[in-house]
Amino acid sequence: MSYDGAESKKITLSAYKADLGGFVGNTSIHPDLLEIARERLLGFKEEGRVRDFHVMRCGDDMELLMTHYKGCASADIEEMVMNVLSACATRSSELKLYGSLHNLLRGDFSGNVSGLGFGLAEMEFAERESEPVLVFMADKALSGLWNLPLYKIFADPFNTPGLVMEDIMMDGFSFSVFDRKTRETQVFKAPEQLYRLLALIGDSSRYQVSEVRRSRDGELAAVVSTERRQDKTAGSVQSHARGEDPVVLIRCQKGLPAVGEVLEAFTFPYLVEGWMRGAHIGPIMPVPFYEANPTRFDGPPRVISSGFQLSKGLLIGPHDMFDDPAFDQPRREASLVSGYMRRHGPFKPHRLIDQNQ
Repeated sequence: MSYDGAESKKITLSAYKADLGGFVGNTSIHPDLLEIARERLLGFKEEGRVRDFHVMRCGDDMELLMTHYKGCASADIEEMVMNVLSACATRSSELKLYGSLHNLLRGDFSGNVSGLGFGLAEMEFAERESEPVLVFMADKALSGLWNLPLYKIFADPFNTPGLVMEDIMMDGFSFSVFDRKTRETQVFKAPEQLYRLLALIGDSSRYQVSEVRRSRDGELAAVVSTERRQDKTAGSVQSHARGEDPVVLIRCQKGLPAVGEVLEAFTFPYLVEGWMRGAHIGPIMPVPFYEANPTRFDGPPRVISSGFQLSKGLLIGPHDMFDDPAFDQPRREASLVSGYMRRHGPFKPHRLIDQNQ
């Protein structure tokens, strides 16, 4: 496939997240799985089926980041992803990695990877003259963990001065909010409907920001991964109410928040649901790639940030955005808060108790 004139086409950025088995326990990913994913995707790139790719991981979660011109929800892309993840899952089973999904991946491909319990974040857009993109991955955290930083990035001028300094952002941003209970999505404009927005997304157990767009022209700014699982008993695909470790893609600069404004939202190690057994509350710790190995009580929850410049569909990067001493203090605070929360043992507020049970 020729990519001449690629700059005139809309690029699709797809991020698939999967937990194919932990090494050791829930700490990390065995290098074999990452290498298998790279080899498979390289073959698909050489065939012209994807424009570019990058394989990354946070804790025991792997992410396949790809660029292509096939649009969102492409059956061809999902078939490739299934091929990659099946090969990784087979090796995971051979190594007896913890929580291997080999059994889940057996059988004929149904045409929809999202039905197998994987996370997917996708955005399609026209490349700008300069296109910086940040990809955030988390481990040991449940869905809804991005609500607070997305609010600060796109609605709080104390975090993002561009909201009051750049004309195109003064009209604010629109937040799509998914309700896990009703399965419905509502859209709120900030700042006009800021209080209504906060009234919902403050309950991150039920409400999840799924997408952010610039209000003036609808330009897509951020997308959060969704997760769906196959209901083997009912034979249908159901949205997973307590999805783990979602991914968020955020475009930056020139009419959107600057890279530094996006990262500023993570200088506060705010509390998230997840941690040990997905049943505890603890601080999210921003870490460089090499420190994304949660061990203490299977945590504390971690987040990494990979920075890329897109150029004609090519992923130039990644740059490790949290590999900066400016984030040493948030990491120290996260450690201190972790100790404080741990002293509660099985008691709330450390222990997460689902009120719907």
